[in-house]
Amino acid sequence: MSRLIVISNRVPMPEKNGTAPAGGLAVALQAALEERGGVWMGWSGKSSGTKEPEPLALTERGNITYALTDLTKTDVEEYYHGFANRVLWPICHYRLDLAEYARKEMAGYFRVNRFFAHRLAPLLKPDDIIWVHDYHLIPLAAELRQMGVKNRIGFFLHIPWPPADVLFAMPVHEEIMRGLTHYDLVGFQTDHDLENFRGCLVREGFGNAIGEGLYLSHGRTFKGGFYSIGIETAAFAEFARKAAASVMVRKARQSLEGRDLIIGVDRLDYSKGITQRIDAYESFVSRNPAHQGKVSYLQITPKSRSEVPEYEAMQRTVAEQAGRVNGALGTVDWVPIRYINRSIGRPVLAGLYRLAKVGLVTPLRDGMNLVAKEFVAAQDPEDPGVLVLSRFAGAARELKGALLVNPYDIEGTANAIARALTMGREERIQRWQGMMTHLLEHDVKRWCDDFLADLTAEAENPAPATSGGQD
Repeated sequence: MSRLIVISNRVPMPEKNGTAPAGGLAVALQAALEERGGVWMGWSGKSSGTKEPEPLALTERGNITYALTDLTKTDVEEYYHGFANRVLWPICHYRLDLAEYARKEMAGYFRVNRFFAHRLAPLLKPDDIIWVHDYHLIPLAAELRQMGVKNRIGFFLHIPWPPADVLFAMPVHEEIMRGLTHYDLVGFQTDHDLENFRGCLVREGFGNAIGEGLYLSHGRTFKGGFYSIGIETAAFAEFARKAAASVMVRKARQSLEGRDLIIGVDRLDYSKGITQRIDAYESFVSRNPAHQGKVSYLQITPKSRSEVPEYEAMQRTVAEQAGRVNGALGTVDWVPIRYINRSIGRPVLAGLYRLAKVGLVTPLRDGMNLVAKEFVAAQDPEDPGVLVLSRFAGAARELKGALLVNPYDIEGTANAIARALTMGREERIQRWQGMMTHLLEHDVKRWCDDFLADLTAEAENPAPATSGGQD
Protein backbone atom coordinates (compact mmCIF):
# COMPACT_ATOMS: atom_id res chain seq x y z
CA MET A 1 0.00 0.00 0.00
CA SER A 2 1.30 3.46 -0.94
CA ARG A 3 2.23 5.89 1.82
CA LEU A 4 -0.07 8.84 2.47
CA ILE A 5 1.38 12.35 2.59
CA VAL A 6 -0.92 14.96 4.15
CA ILE A 7 -0.15 18.67 3.88
CA SER A 8 -2.16 21.29 5.78
CA ASN A 9 -1.47 24.81 6.95
CA ARG A 10 -1.36 23.67 10.58
CA VAL A 11 -0.65 20.18 11.91
CA PRO A 12 -2.57 18.96 14.99
CA MET A 13 0.20 17.14 16.85
CA PRO A 14 -0.98 14.06 18.78
CA GLU A 15 -0.89 13.91 22.55
CA LYS A 16 2.11 12.29 24.18
CA ASN A 17 0.15 9.06 24.53
CA GLY A 18 -0.29 9.02 20.75
CA THR A 19 -4.00 9.90 20.66
CA ALA A 20 -5.15 12.46 18.12
CA PRO A 21 -6.24 15.91 19.30
CA ALA A 22 -9.96 16.47 19.73
CA GLY A 23 -11.80 16.77 16.42
CA GLY A 24 -13.04 14.31 13.84
CA LEU A 25 -10.77 15.51 11.03
CA ALA A 26 -7.59 14.96 13.03
CA VAL A 27 -8.84 11.54 14.17
CA ALA A 28 -9.70 10.42 10.63
CA LEU A 29 -6.51 11.65 9.01
CA GLN A 30 -4.34 10.21 11.76
CA ALA A 31 -6.10 6.85 11.35
CA ALA A 32 -5.52 6.90 7.57
CA LEU A 33 -1.87 7.81 8.09
CA GLU A 34 -1.41 5.05 10.68
CA GLU A 35 -2.92 2.50 8.30
CA ARG A 36 -0.81 3.47 5.30
CA GLY A 37 2.19 4.97 7.02
CA GLY A 38 3.18 8.43 5.96
CA VAL A 39 3.95 12.06 6.67
CA TRP A 40 1.86 14.98 7.91
CA MET A 41 3.52 18.25 7.02
CA GLY A 42 2.62 21.85 7.76
CA TRP A 43 3.45 25.11 9.47
CA SER A 44 4.54 24.88 13.10
CA GLY A 45 2.62 28.05 13.99
CA LYS A 46 5.92 29.69 14.94
CA SER A 47 7.79 32.56 13.34
CA SER A 48 11.57 32.55 12.92
CA GLY A 49 11.61 36.35 12.77
CA THR A 50 13.51 37.53 9.72
CA LYS A 51 16.02 34.70 9.44
CA GLU A 52 15.64 31.63 7.21
CA PRO A 53 13.64 28.95 9.07
CA GLU A 54 15.50 25.95 10.44
CA PRO A 55 15.19 22.61 8.58
CA LEU A 56 11.99 20.61 9.01
CA ALA A 57 11.43 19.37 12.55
CA LEU A 58 10.60 15.67 12.21
CA THR A 59 8.78 13.78 14.95
CA GLU A 60 8.03 10.04 14.68
CA ARG A 61 4.85 8.80 16.30
CA GLY A 62 4.08 5.21 15.43
CA ASN A 63 3.67 4.89 11.67
CA ILE A 64 3.51 8.67 11.14
CA THR A 65 6.20 11.28 10.67
CA TYR A 66 5.10 14.80 11.65
CA ALA A 67 7.09 17.36 9.67
CA LEU A 68 6.81 20.96 10.90
CA THR A 69 8.39 24.09 9.53
CA ASP A 70 8.59 27.60 10.89
CA LEU A 71 7.91 30.61 8.66
CA THR A 72 9.47 34.04 8.70
CA LYS A 73 7.51 36.95 10.15
CA THR A 74 7.08 38.33 6.62
CA ASP A 75 5.78 34.96 5.40
CA VAL A 76 3.18 34.81 8.16
CA GLU A 77 2.03 38.36 7.51
CA GLU A 78 1.78 38.04 3.73
CA TYR A 79 0.78 34.39 3.22
CA TYR A 80 -1.41 33.73 6.25
CA HIS A 81 -2.77 36.99 7.66
CA GLY A 82 -2.60 38.62 4.24
CA PHE A 83 -3.66 36.80 1.09
CA ALA A 84 -5.12 33.62 2.64
CA ASN A 85 -7.29 35.32 5.27
CA ARG A 86 -7.88 38.78 3.82
CA VAL A 87 -8.44 37.80 0.19
CA LEU A 88 -9.26 34.11 -0.29
CA TRP A 89 -11.30 33.67 2.89
CA PRO A 90 -13.69 36.61 2.33
CA ILE A 91 -14.05 35.92 -1.40
CA CYS A 92 -14.82 32.23 -0.85
CA HIS A 93 -17.44 33.37 1.68
CA TYR A 94 -18.96 35.79 -0.86
CA ARG A 95 -17.71 38.91 0.98
CA LEU A 96 -16.12 40.98 -1.77
CA ASP A 97 -16.53 44.07 0.41
CA LEU A 98 -14.03 42.66 2.92
CA ALA A 99 -11.38 41.46 0.49
CA GLU A 100 -8.22 43.57 0.67
CA TYR A 101 -5.94 42.64 -2.21
CA ALA A 102 -2.26 43.66 -2.25
CA ARG A 103 0.22 42.37 -4.83
CA LYS A 104 2.92 42.00 -2.16
CA GLU A 105 0.71 39.67 -0.12
CA MET A 106 -0.27 37.69 -3.22
CA ALA A 107 3.43 37.20 -4.00
CA GLY A 108 3.99 36.05 -0.41
CA TYR A 109 1.22 33.48 -0.73
CA PHE A 110 2.76 31.89 -3.81
CA ARG A 111 6.25 32.18 -2.32
CA VAL A 112 5.29 30.23 0.81
CA ASN A 113 3.60 27.55 -1.29
CA ARG A 114 6.86 27.23 -3.25
CA PHE A 115 8.73 27.02 0.06
CA PHE A 116 6.42 24.22 1.24
CA ALA A 117 6.96 22.35 -2.02
CA HIS A 118 10.75 22.54 -1.72
CA ARG A 119 10.63 21.30 1.86
CA LEU A 120 8.21 18.49 1.01
CA ALA A 121 9.86 17.15 -2.17
CA PRO A 122 12.89 15.48 -0.50
CA LEU A 123 10.52 13.46 1.73
CA LEU A 124 8.58 11.97 -1.18
CA LYS A 125 8.82 8.46 -2.59
CA PRO A 126 7.67 7.69 -6.17
CA ASP A 127 4.45 5.89 -5.17
CA ASP A 128 3.37 8.23 -2.33
CA ILE A 129 -0.20 9.55 -2.44
CA ILE A 130 -0.34 13.27 -1.60
CA TRP A 131 -3.41 14.93 -0.03
CA VAL A 132 -3.38 18.75 0.25
CA HIS A 133 -5.90 20.52 2.48
CA ASP A 134 -7.62 23.86 2.15
CA TYR A 135 -7.33 27.33 0.68
CA HIS A 136 -3.92 28.16 2.12
CA LEU A 137 -2.23 25.67 -0.21
CA ILE A 138 -4.05 25.84 -3.55
CA PRO A 139 -0.85 26.41 -5.62
CA LEU A 140 1.11 23.58 -3.98
CA ALA A 141 0.48 20.97 -6.68
CA ALA A 142 1.59 23.37 -9.43
CA GLU A 143 4.83 24.01 -7.53
CA LEU A 144 5.42 20.28 -7.08
CA ARG A 145 4.70 19.58 -10.77
CA GLN A 146 7.18 22.31 -11.68
CA MET A 147 9.78 20.35 -9.71
CA GLY A 148 8.97 17.16 -11.64
CA VAL A 149 6.77 15.45 -9.02
CA LYS A 150 4.49 12.97 -10.81
CA ASN A 151 2.73 11.45 -7.78
CA ARG A 152 -1.04 11.47 -7.56
CA ILE A 153 -2.04 14.63 -5.72
CA GLY A 154 -5.49 15.40 -4.33
CA PHE A 155 -6.88 18.63 -2.92
CA PHE A 156 -9.83 19.13 -0.58
CA LEU A 157 -11.38 22.54 0.05
CA HIS A 158 -12.97 22.79 3.50
CA ILE A 159 -14.63 26.17 2.84
CA PRO A 160 -17.18 27.19 0.16
CA TRP A 161 -16.24 27.70 -3.48
CA PRO A 162 -17.92 30.82 -4.91
CA PRO A 163 -19.61 31.30 -8.30
CA ALA A 164 -17.72 32.81 -11.22
CA ASP A 165 -18.94 36.39 -10.78
CA VAL A 166 -17.58 36.41 -7.21
CA LEU A 167 -14.31 34.58 -7.86
CA PHE A 168 -13.44 36.61 -10.96
CA ALA A 169 -13.47 39.82 -8.90
CA MET A 170 -10.18 38.60 -7.42
CA PRO A 171 -7.28 39.97 -9.49
CA VAL A 172 -5.35 36.67 -9.49
CA HIS A 173 -8.27 34.33 -10.08
CA GLU A 174 -6.60 32.87 -13.19
CA GLU A 175 -3.56 31.75 -11.19
CA ILE A 176 -5.78 30.26 -8.49
CA MET A 177 -7.88 28.34 -11.05
CA ARG A 178 -4.78 27.16 -12.88
CA GLY A 179 -3.35 25.93 -9.60
CA LEU A 180 -6.32 23.65 -9.02
CA THR A 181 -6.01 22.05 -12.47
CA HIS A 182 -2.63 20.54 -11.47
CA TYR A 183 -4.29 18.18 -9.00
CA ASP A 184 -5.52 14.70 -9.94
CA LEU A 185 -8.63 15.11 -7.78
CA VAL A 186 -10.22 18.33 -6.54
CA GLY A 187 -12.78 17.77 -3.78
CA PHE A 188 -15.46 20.12 -2.45
CA GLN A 189 -17.94 19.96 0.43
CA THR A 190 -21.20 20.06 -1.57
CA ASP A 191 -22.65 19.64 -5.03
CA HIS A 192 -23.24 23.41 -5.12
CA ASP A 193 -19.53 24.09 -4.62
CA LEU A 194 -18.66 21.64 -7.37
CA GLU A 195 -21.17 23.29 -9.71
CA ASN A 196 -19.62 26.68 -8.97
CA PHE A 197 -16.14 25.32 -9.73
CA ARG A 198 -17.31 23.83 -13.00
CA GLY A 199 -18.87 27.18 -13.95
CA CYS A 200 -15.61 29.00 -13.20
CA LEU A 201 -13.63 26.46 -15.20
CA VAL A 202 -15.81 26.50 -18.29
CA ARG A 203 -16.91 30.14 -18.42
CA GLU A 204 -13.45 31.64 -18.83
CA GLY A 205 -12.06 28.79 -20.90
CA PHE A 206 -9.77 27.37 -18.21
CA GLY A 207 -11.04 23.92 -19.10
CA ASN A 208 -14.00 21.76 -20.04
CA ALA A 209 -16.14 19.08 -18.44
CA ILE A 210 -15.50 16.01 -20.62
CA GLY A 211 -17.35 13.34 -18.70
CA GLU A 212 -18.99 12.47 -15.43
CA GLY A 213 -16.69 14.03 -12.82
CA LEU A 214 -13.90 14.46 -15.38
CA TYR A 215 -12.31 17.72 -16.58
CA LEU A 216 -9.73 18.72 -19.16
CA SER A 217 -7.53 21.79 -18.80
CA HIS A 218 -4.54 22.69 -20.98
CA GLY A 219 -4.11 19.08 -22.09
CA ARG A 220 -4.33 17.72 -18.54
CA THR A 221 -7.17 15.53 -17.26
CA PHE A 222 -8.30 15.63 -13.63
CA LYS A 223 -11.28 14.64 -11.53
CA GLY A 224 -13.71 16.69 -9.46
CA GLY A 225 -16.14 15.50 -6.81
CA PHE A 226 -17.94 16.50 -3.66
CA TYR A 227 -17.26 14.80 -0.35
CA SER A 228 -19.32 16.11 2.55
CA ILE A 229 -17.12 15.87 5.61
CA GLY A 230 -18.64 14.19 8.66
CA ILE A 231 -17.82 13.72 12.32
CA GLU A 232 -17.02 10.60 14.37
CA THR A 233 -20.79 10.25 14.89
CA ALA A 234 -21.11 7.15 17.09
CA ALA A 235 -18.16 8.12 19.28
CA PHE A 236 -19.42 11.67 19.74
CA ALA A 237 -22.91 10.45 20.64
CA GLU A 238 -21.44 8.25 23.37
CA PHE A 239 -19.19 11.09 24.43
CA ALA A 240 -22.21 13.40 24.86
CA ARG A 241 -24.18 10.78 26.77
CA LYS A 242 -21.40 10.43 29.33
CA ALA A 243 -20.66 14.17 29.40
CA ALA A 244 -24.24 14.95 30.45
CA ALA A 245 -23.32 13.71 33.92
CA SER A 246 -20.17 15.84 34.25
CA VAL A 247 -19.87 18.37 37.06
CA MET A 248 -19.76 21.39 34.75
CA VAL A 249 -22.83 20.30 32.77
CA ARG A 250 -24.73 19.60 35.99
CA LYS A 251 -23.88 23.11 37.19
CA ALA A 252 -25.05 24.55 33.87
CA ARG A 253 -28.35 22.64 34.17
CA GLN A 254 -28.87 23.91 37.72
CA SER A 255 -28.11 27.50 36.70
CA LEU A 256 -30.86 27.36 34.06
CA GLU A 257 -33.44 26.86 36.83
CA GLY A 258 -35.80 25.01 34.51
CA ARG A 259 -35.42 27.39 31.55
CA ASP A 260 -35.09 26.08 27.99
CA LEU A 261 -31.56 26.36 26.60
CA ILE A 262 -30.72 27.62 23.12
CA ILE A 263 -27.07 27.12 22.17
CA GLY A 264 -24.84 28.62 19.51
CA VAL A 265 -21.18 27.68 19.11
CA ASP A 266 -19.01 29.48 16.57
CA ARG A 267 -15.49 30.67 16.05
CA LEU A 268 -15.56 34.48 16.03
CA ASP A 269 -15.87 35.20 12.32
CA TYR A 270 -18.01 37.48 10.17
CA SER A 271 -19.14 34.48 8.10
CA LYS A 272 -20.95 32.93 11.08
CA GLY A 273 -23.85 35.38 11.22
CA ILE A 274 -23.58 35.95 14.96
CA THR A 275 -24.87 39.53 14.95
CA GLN A 276 -27.89 38.58 12.82
CA ARG A 277 -28.52 35.63 15.15
CA ILE A 278 -28.57 37.85 18.23
CA ASP A 279 -31.00 40.17 16.42
CA ALA A 280 -33.23 37.18 15.66
CA TYR A 281 -33.17 36.01 19.27
CA GLU A 282 -33.99 39.53 20.47
CA SER A 283 -36.91 39.64 18.04
CA PHE A 284 -38.13 36.24 19.24
CA VAL A 285 -38.06 37.26 22.91
CA SER A 286 -39.65 40.66 22.23
CA ARG A 287 -42.50 39.17 20.20
CA ASN A 288 -43.16 36.22 22.53
CA PRO A 289 -43.72 37.57 26.07
CA ALA A 290 -44.65 34.09 27.29
CA HIS A 291 -41.04 32.97 26.73
CA GLN A 292 -39.48 35.91 28.54
CA GLY A 293 -37.71 34.63 31.63
CA LYS A 294 -38.20 31.04 30.49
CA VAL A 295 -35.42 30.66 27.92
CA SER A 296 -31.67 31.29 27.94
CA TYR A 297 -29.46 31.69 24.87
CA LEU A 298 -25.85 30.56 25.39
CA GLN A 299 -23.45 31.82 22.69
CA ILE A 300 -19.95 30.34 22.89
CA THR A 301 -17.57 32.24 20.62
CA PRO A 302 -13.82 31.72 21.01
CA LYS A 303 -11.59 34.49 19.70
CA SER A 304 -10.25 34.08 16.18
CA ARG A 305 -7.49 35.74 14.14
CA SER A 306 -7.33 38.71 16.49
CA GLU A 307 -4.31 39.99 14.52
CA VAL A 308 -6.68 40.83 11.65
CA PRO A 309 -8.44 44.20 12.32
CA GLU A 310 -11.85 43.02 11.07
CA TYR A 311 -11.92 40.27 13.70
CA GLU A 312 -10.90 42.55 16.55
CA ALA A 313 -13.66 44.99 15.58
CA MET A 314 -16.19 42.17 15.37
CA GLN A 315 -15.29 40.95 18.85
CA ARG A 316 -16.24 44.36 20.26
CA THR A 317 -19.42 44.52 18.18
CA VAL A 318 -20.77 41.14 19.32
CA ALA A 319 -19.96 41.80 23.00
CA GLU A 320 -21.67 45.20 22.83
CA GLN A 321 -24.70 43.74 21.06
CA ALA A 322 -25.15 40.98 23.66
CA GLY A 323 -24.79 43.58 26.41
CA ARG A 324 -27.39 45.83 24.81
CA VAL A 325 -29.95 43.00 24.57
CA ASN A 326 -29.35 41.95 28.15
CA GLY A 327 -29.69 45.54 29.31
CA ALA A 328 -32.93 46.06 27.39
CA LEU A 329 -34.67 42.75 28.12
CA GLY A 330 -33.02 41.24 31.20
CA THR A 331 -34.44 41.25 34.69
CA VAL A 332 -32.98 40.85 38.16
CA ASP A 333 -33.28 37.06 37.95
CA TRP A 334 -32.92 36.50 34.19
CA VAL A 335 -30.07 37.15 31.75
CA PRO A 336 -31.40 36.57 28.20
CA ILE A 337 -27.97 35.97 26.59
CA ARG A 338 -24.98 34.25 28.14
CA TYR A 339 -22.02 35.23 25.98
CA ILE A 340 -18.73 33.35 26.44
CA ASN A 341 -15.73 34.61 24.49
CA ARG A 342 -13.38 31.68 25.05
CA SER A 343 -13.01 28.00 24.21
CA ILE A 344 -14.98 25.35 26.09
CA GLY A 345 -13.56 21.85 26.49
CA ARG A 346 -15.05 19.27 24.16
CA PRO A 347 -16.51 17.07 26.95
CA VAL A 348 -18.40 20.03 28.44
CA LEU A 349 -19.47 21.22 25.00
CA ALA A 350 -20.91 17.80 24.14
CA GLY A 351 -22.91 17.81 27.36
CA LEU A 352 -24.22 21.33 26.70
CA TYR A 353 -25.37 20.28 23.21
CA ARG A 354 -27.34 17.46 24.79
CA LEU A 355 -28.81 19.79 27.38
CA ALA A 356 -30.00 22.33 24.80
CA LYS A 357 -33.51 22.30 23.41
CA VAL A 358 -32.46 24.27 20.31
CA GLY A 359 -29.20 24.35 18.37
CA LEU A 360 -28.88 27.69 16.58
CA VAL A 361 -26.46 27.30 13.65
CA THR A 362 -27.00 30.21 11.27
CA PRO A 363 -23.85 31.12 9.32
CA LEU A 364 -24.16 33.55 6.43
CA ARG A 365 -22.01 31.11 4.44
CA ASP A 366 -20.21 27.95 5.53
CA GLY A 367 -18.45 25.10 3.73
CA MET A 368 -20.06 22.48 5.96
CA ASN A 369 -20.37 23.42 9.68
CA LEU A 370 -19.63 20.47 11.94
CA VAL A 371 -21.28 22.13 14.96
CA ALA A 372 -24.62 21.30 13.31
CA LYS A 373 -23.62 17.65 13.03
CA GLU A 374 -22.24 17.50 16.56
CA PHE A 375 -25.45 18.99 17.94
CA VAL A 376 -27.52 16.28 16.24
CA ALA A 377 -25.18 13.48 17.35
CA ALA A 378 -25.24 14.70 20.96
CA GLN A 379 -29.02 14.55 21.40
CA ASP A 380 -30.95 12.25 23.70
CA PRO A 381 -32.79 9.83 21.35
CA GLU A 382 -35.82 9.86 23.66
CA ASP A 383 -36.08 13.65 23.89
CA PRO A 384 -33.96 15.33 21.17
CA GLY A 385 -33.56 19.03 20.63
CA VAL A 386 -34.26 20.84 17.35
CA LEU A 387 -31.61 22.12 14.95
CA VAL A 388 -32.25 25.56 13.42
CA LEU A 389 -29.86 25.69 10.48
CA SER A 390 -28.88 28.24 7.86
CA ARG A 391 -29.69 27.16 4.33
CA PHE A 392 -26.29 28.63 3.38
CA ALA A 393 -24.34 26.09 5.42
CA GLY A 394 -23.09 23.04 3.55
CA ALA A 395 -24.69 20.88 6.26
CA ALA A 396 -28.12 22.00 5.00
CA ARG A 397 -27.59 19.78 1.94
CA GLU A 398 -27.64 16.73 4.26
CA LEU A 399 -29.57 17.51 7.45
CA LYS A 400 -33.10 17.48 6.10
CA GLY A 401 -34.67 17.27 9.53
CA ALA A 402 -33.41 20.71 10.54
CA LEU A 403 -35.54 23.86 10.40
CA LEU A 404 -33.83 25.71 7.55
CA VAL A 405 -33.67 29.50 7.74
CA ASN A 406 -32.31 32.44 5.80
CA PRO A 407 -29.97 34.09 8.36
CA TYR A 408 -30.51 37.48 6.73
CA ASP A 409 -34.25 37.16 7.47
CA ILE A 410 -34.35 38.18 11.13
CA GLU A 411 -38.09 37.67 11.58
CA GLY A 412 -38.01 34.32 9.77
CA THR A 413 -35.23 33.06 12.07
CA ALA A 414 -37.14 34.35 15.10
CA ASN A 415 -40.20 32.39 13.96
CA ALA A 416 -38.07 29.25 13.55
CA ILE A 417 -36.79 29.61 17.12
CA ALA A 418 -40.38 29.84 18.36
CA ARG A 419 -41.38 26.78 16.34
CA ALA A 420 -38.39 24.79 17.59
CA LEU A 421 -39.18 25.54 21.25
CA THR A 422 -42.82 24.48 20.89
CA MET A 423 -42.32 21.46 18.61
CA GLY A 424 -43.91 18.24 19.86
CA ARG A 425 -41.79 15.32 21.01
CA GLU A 426 -42.96 12.96 18.27
CA GLU A 427 -41.97 15.37 15.50
CA ARG A 428 -38.65 16.11 17.17
CA ILE A 429 -37.81 12.41 17.35
CA GLN A 430 -38.81 11.83 13.72
CA ARG A 431 -36.66 14.71 12.48
CA TRP A 432 -33.71 13.67 14.63
CA GLN A 433 -33.81 10.01 13.61
CA GLY A 434 -33.52 10.83 9.91
CA MET A 435 -30.53 13.09 10.49
CA MET A 436 -28.81 10.71 12.89
CA THR A 437 -29.18 7.78 10.49
CA HIS A 438 -27.52 9.84 7.77
CA LEU A 439 -24.68 10.98 10.06
CA LEU A 440 -23.95 7.44 11.23
CA GLU A 441 -23.61 6.29 7.62
CA HIS A 442 -21.70 9.36 6.40
CA ASP A 443 -19.19 9.80 9.19
CA VAL A 444 -15.69 11.26 8.94
CA LYS A 445 -14.10 7.86 8.23
CA ARG A 446 -16.43 7.39 5.26
CA TRP A 447 -15.42 10.86 4.00
CA CYS A 448 -11.73 10.04 4.30
CA ASP A 449 -12.07 6.57 2.73
CA ASP A 450 -14.18 7.84 -0.19
CA PHE A 451 -11.76 10.65 -1.06
CA LEU A 452 -8.71 8.42 -0.92
CA ALA A 453 -10.44 5.70 -2.93
CA ASP A 454 -11.12 8.18 -5.73
CA LEU A 455 -7.64 9.68 -5.52
CA THR A 456 -5.96 6.30 -5.80
CA ALA A 457 -8.31 4.98 -8.50
CA GLU A 458 -6.73 4.17 -11.85
CA ALA A 459 -6.82 6.96 -14.41
CA GLU A 460 -8.83 4.86 -16.85
CA ASN A 461 -11.72 4.77 -14.36
CA PRO A 462 -11.83 8.42 -13.36
CA ALA A 463 -15.42 9.13 -12.34
CA PRO A 464 -15.55 9.71 -8.57
CA ALA A 465 -17.94 7.59 -6.51
CA THR A 466 -18.21 10.23 -3.81
CA SER A 467 -19.98 10.01 -0.49
CA GLY A 468 -22.27 12.85 -1.47
CA GLY A 469 -22.54 12.28 -5.21
CA GLN A 470 -20.84 13.62 -8.28
CA ASP A 471 -21.12 16.23 -10.95
